[in-house]
Amino acid sequence: MIGTGTSADIAERAARRFDKARRLTEGTFLVAGGGIGMGLGLSLSDLYADGEIGLPLALLLVAGLMAFTVMYMRLVRAGMQGRAPVGELVLSAVLAAALSAVVGKHPLWVLLGPFWASVAALCLPGLRRIAAICAGTGAVLASYTVVAAGDRAHWYMWPTMFVLLSLVSGVMVAANMAQKWLWDVMQEAHAAREAQARLAVTEERLRFARDLHDLLGHNLSLIAVKSELAIRMTPTDPDRARAEMADVRQAARDALREVRAAVRGYRVVELDAELASIRAVLEAAGVRCTVPQDPGGLPPEIGGVLAWVVREGATNVLKHSDARRCDITLARYDGSVVLEMVNDGARPAAAGHGTGLTGLTERLAAVGGGLTAEHTGHGRFLLRAAVPLPEPVSGGEPLRSVA
Repeated sequence: MIGTGTSADIAERAARRFDKARRLTEGTFLVAGGGIGMGLGLSLSDLYADGEIGLPLALLLVAGLMAFTVMYMRLVRAGMQGRAPVGELVLSAVLAAALSAVVGKHPLWVLLGPFWASVAALCLPGLRRIAAICAGTGAVLASYTVVAAGDRAHWYMWPTMFVLLSLVSGVMVAANMAQKWLWDVMQEAHAAREAQARLAVTEERLRFARDLHDLLGHNLSLIAVKSELAIRMTPTDPDRARAEMADVRQAARDALREVRAAVRGYRVVELDAELASIRAVLEAAGVRCTVPQDPGGLPPEIGGVLAWVVREGATNVLKHSDARRCDITLARYDGSVVLEMVNDGARPAAAGHGTGLTGLTERLAAVGGGLTAEHTGHGRFLLRAAVPLPEPVSGGEPLRSVA
């Protein structure tokens, strides 16, 4: 059954998916950082093997590269959280500028500057700031390349390298900003889902409070007025006081009857409302769901029992499968109404049935119906409920489903 426990399960599942998305996003940045670090590490190995640099310098560069990688990941997390740690940004910029000087020994180190620009832009969003970061990176690296070229440098080399390296920085910044934008969208969707759930609870509380006020307001006011009148009339007119108290008793009984009727109404599960609710719950959990159109014409007791079947079936889809699709159909066959729920991603069957299916079997038996729950192969699970109709309807025309 879908109640408080099921809502908590859905919320927990959404939280797990959100945390998984966060770790996946951070992982993509980590892979990029690891890739550039590995490439620069291999270039250091080549430089040391060729005798271009000595062992002390090689060790110093390896330590600097490791420190830059750590700061890179810290800046990624800060950018994903919307923070801008100025100290770490300045320190990482100085470290990137110092390490990029190795471009004179190996051209691959020119990528370290655009790599820093791509993570700095996460913490300092805004078109002007990003343009300044790319232009500053391009200017520093263009100067390094001119110095490294020495006598081979020409007057057009610096502006050419400046434009080229600024563009490379811009491309890497755009890639990181696109990833950051996707993360922001996921954050907003997660926050909107939580806000929608809180709003639904608040609206239901307001509706319940409004209904109780409408039900009890008049009767309680009547009880209060007649009680006060009976108290005043007791010394002078006991018969009138007894009559007033009789009215108070009747008003109290009427109020109690109306409250009980209201509570029964809240407890009644309607099939059309349940189908709409279940579809929204499943699709919020990432399960594509099709449901039948409003069946109409079903007796209330049969519609209520089928609504419980849909509710329990949706709970099982969420708890006991990794479903991506669930199809619900409703049809009339030879004087019976048949409801089927089929979902994919079903996990291996456990021994016996749970209490939920047992309860459904008992509910259906009370109206002369039956329940079937079975794995049909290829990871699919079928839940079928058949209930005889009071007035047999021949034919076999199923109600259409809407996606």
